[in-house]
Amino acid sequence: MQLSVIIVNYNVKYFAEQCLYTVINASKNIDTEVIVIDNNSTDGSRDFFNGKFADVHFIWNEENVGFSKANNIALQQATGKYILFLNPDTLVPEDCFEKCISFFESTKDIGALGIRMIDGTGKFLKESKRGFPTLPTSFFKLSGLAGLFPNSKIFASYYAGHLSENQNHTVDVLAGAFMMVDKKVIDKTGGFDEDFFMFGEDIELSYRIQQAGYKNYYFAESTIIHFKGESTKKKSAKYVEVFYGAMKLFVRKHYSKNRAALYSIFIQIAVWLKMIFSSIKRIFFHFKKNQTEENVTDVATLIVTAENEYPAVIELLKDAGLNWSVIGRVEFDKIDKGKALGSLKDLPELTTRFAVENILFCMGELSVIEIINVVQNKNLQVSYLFHTTGSVSIVGSNNKNTTGNCSLLNK
Repeated sequence: MQLSVIIVNYNVKYFAEQCLYTVINASKNIDTEVIVIDNNSTDGSRDFFNGKFADVHFIWNEENVGFSKANNIALQQATGKYILFLNPDTLVPEDCFEKCISFFESTKDIGALGIRMIDGTGKFLKESKRGFPTLPTSFFKLSGLAGLFPNSKIFASYYAGHLSENQNHTVDVLAGAFMMVDKKVIDKTGGFDEDFFMFGEDIELSYRIQQAGYKNYYFAESTIIHFKGESTKKKSAKYVEVFYGAMKLFVRKHYSKNRAALYSIFIQIAVWLKMIFSSIKRIFFHFKKNQTEENVTDVATLIVTAENEYPAVIELLKDAGLNWSVIGRVEFDKIDKGKALGSLKDLPELTTRFAVENILFCMGELSVIEIINVVQNKNLQVSYLFHTTGSVSIVGSNNKNTTGNCSLLNK
């Protein structure tokens, strides 16, 4: 077995469905096992996946044991040479796993690999590569200096801002959303630290991998989509408390007693300030939203899909009762006159001409590689949505601080 993909699901069944389709497509040329472990979701995930994905091994926890422990439970059953810890709110391109494994096998002293990530709008996610949260690093991030000097080796060290997002690098910390580890390395270091219920576990494991004499690599030769904000509301007081609590736990475990005490004081002050500013922002956003919100009944939408897939997609949208005004179909490449409005290269012009608000990509004949190329390079001011041919859901997310869109289509 070359690869074991471990996915922890918690109340994101629609995102997990789309993720699994892309994982299966990316595994066609690799001997792969896929393990989904559910943390006692309350969104009907168990019934939803019943009868779906026959080749995927599902584990159903009776309680929410946390991200770290759930991964470790699945890890005990994994048999792959490489282990990929993957978030359910991701879409992986078809050549992703092959490229990652090839890099592993050609790189000396590699212990783990992370990947270039973009969000649902095509924006690069800075957490794809990070430094350890030292006191100066954390201060520069929380004080805003990292934002003022995003490419500085000193001020932007938390996100390794001095390292190009488009080149491979050794880094300190990899994101748990996509973390591929050599099984032999995991056998030496152990899996995730179960003291971390959620957040910080990827930092801690990255640290132990380095301490064991291996290198962590940021891999820029493939890109995945990572929808943000699906399990937590990033600006909520609870999120701030849990996230910075994980940072305090990390420093207590791995820093000297005096440094840990100083860091904990600093973090506590940061938590208070963050919660105050977050509360002000939420109040302002709520007021602004109430002032500008309109009752939109028609949402101008383009559907990027093959001609033979288009009628089925239209029927699914009608069944769902979504208030979309479908402008028409966009073809992938060359088009026959009268059968489509245009091709992918025409999206900027079509979006402007028809005042488009939604673009729905159908992942069937259209590859995830092509979709990623569009969303990160076209710079269109629209909402992107994603649907796999044969699936019953669409997903999308335009803000890393809020939950994404997900709809059951065959109501």
